[in-house]
Amino acid sequence: MKFVVIGLGQCGGRIADEFAVMNRRAQSERRVRIITGAYAVNTDEADLSGLTTISSDYQHRILLGGRKTTGHGVGKINELGAEIAREGGDKIIDAIRATKRFYETDAFLIVAAAAGGTGSGSLPIVTQLIKERYRDKPVYALAVLPFEHEVNAEARGVYNTATCLKSVYQVADAIFLADNQRYLRKDSSLKNNMDAINKQIVAPFYNLLCAGEEKKRQYIGARVVDAGDIIQTLGGWSTIGFGASALERLKVPIEKKRDFRKKGAETLRGLQAMDEALSELSLDCRPEDARSAIYLLSAPAKEMNMDVFKEIGDYLRELAPHATIRSGDYPRQRGEVNVTLILSNLSDVSRITEFYYQLRESVPMMKKWEEEAEAKFRALEEAWEEVPVLSLKGNHG
Repeated sequence: MKFVVIGLGQCGGRIADEFAVMNRRAQSERRVRIITGAYAVNTDEADLSGLTTISSDYQHRILLGGRKTTGHGVGKINELGAEIAREGGDKIIDAIRATKRFYETDAFLIVAAAAGGTGSGSLPIVTQLIKERYRDKPVYALAVLPFEHEVNAEARGVYNTATCLKSVYQVADAIFLADNQRYLRKDSSLKNNMDAINKQIVAPFYNLLCAGEEKKRQYIGARVVDAGDIIQTLGGWSTIGFGASALERLKVPIEKKRDFRKKGAETLRGLQAMDEALSELSLDCRPEDARSAIYLLSAPAKEMNMDVFKEIGDYLRELAPHATIRSGDYPRQRGEVNVTLILSNLSDVSRITEFYYQLRESVPMMKKWEEEAEAKFRALEEAWEEVPVLSLKGNHG
């Protein structure tokens, strides 16, 4: 499957940059292309300058709102971010039109932080704009949820997140949710944390996108997961995870090729990888709330058999009894068995419900603060009403 990736705001731009890195890796390691175009869109010039892999020309690093922000961002005001995206949307469409391999694209992925200003405001606007222009291709959103300390400290962050999620849900074909808090490592520096989180958000897409683009016969699975399978699976709130289990050489006689211990170990490694994929999902959710799911098993060809597939499939069926489950294999990995898992069409996401309830509580509080501040300004104006004002013209009265 091939994506056009568009990153909005600082967070979205950096994640789009990671997708560009992943595409280079796919071309180098597997001779396949999985990203037909990677773009970063921002109202802050410095954020665009900090990217490493996306082409530095103005068609790939797109600066919007220069007149309104002078290249310094929107200061977390997502209404302004939405307004600028509406006014500058043609720049994004023009850049997409110039994509050399656009005709190969299967879908769009629009990435942004839900709590920011530029990304939060522009995510639903850009998603809707692209859907209207390219009706034959799905448009997916990847919304990054804020850290807990951001939610607790900033009422504006809660407001941005809730309004962004509600708006993008109405226009996107599916929304991947990535909760920053699940990736947090408290003993790492801020920069290292952010870089590592961005890599972890992107990494699960690697095998999933590569599997359907393979050209070499020995790496094509018996059940290929391609764009059609993924498109039919994705819808509504979605989450993605990745798990791996290292292969270990069993000390059994060479002639006993069908030794029961080896057979049991093969199945166990597959189940361990699935368990890790479930625990590393980008969002804390209940699998039983999923209405669709897809998993990709990747390992050396000799480590995959029907028993492993059956055990993993039965396990997932127990966890997600209401889901339509699709699956495939990808005989590519060395030294490990890994599983990529997507749960989609989630009917209940407690993290999102929390934002809506928090917004309901915080809006009256924000209005109260604004009224109190306005009252203080009025009192101050009344207090200095009789004080003379100095000016260039002088006061000769």
